[in-house]
Amino acid sequence: MQINMYPLGPLQTNSYAICNVETNEAIVIDAGADPNPILEKVSNYKVKAILLTHAHFDHIAGLNSIREATDAPVYIHQSEQSWLQDPDLNGSSRWPTVTDKTICEKAEFELEDGQVLNLAGFEIRVLYTPGHSPGGISFLIDKHLFCGDALFAQSIGRTDLPGGNYEQLMQSIQDKLMVLPDDIVCYPGHGPKTTIEAEKQYNPFITGRVR
Repeated sequence: MQINMYPLGPLQTNSYAICNVETNEAIVIDAGADPNPILEKVSNYKVKAILLTHAHFDHIAGLNSIREATDAPVYIHQSEQSWLQDPDLNGSSRWPTVTDKTICEKAEFELEDGQVLNLAGFEIRVLYTPGHSPGGISFLIDKHLFCGDALFAQSIGRTDLPGGNYEQLMQSIQDKLMVLPDDIVCYPGHGPKTTIEAEKQYNPFITGRVR
């Protein structure tokens, strides 16, 4: 497995190209703005899927471009399917100085908690981790967790946007993420990667130093 991280767009949203060099296939997780680095990386691979951790504009701004270039189907949690087509829901209409209004076609597949996907030679476990947004999901591939804006290195996702819920987010983190093995590597939607062990030790929201 080859994991490639690209901070894209004005909010430096981490988008991931995960390549299987044995099968010459790949998946993309999240689609930040100006996705040329992603497209260059996967140009020699067959992209089997575009997986979305959630549908805030900074995670889908490059979706149309990646979809057109790769013809790959899109996967999203069912509760945010409508966000792809609604700039008010995905937030792009609220920040006109940051982004144009983002409107995408519906995703081909809607995800549920506990699903297991087999794509590009990878077994991908779907974890429903709402709180930052109603349809937030994380993807676990072997010992690699792509957690969107649920969990960051020594921080958590904001919950003051429409549909956000702090108590729900903390429950998602405790019940779905902190129960994973300590050596799981976490790849968040913004900022550097971390591990479950490091967050148990140093994340003030988890240790209780933030109340």
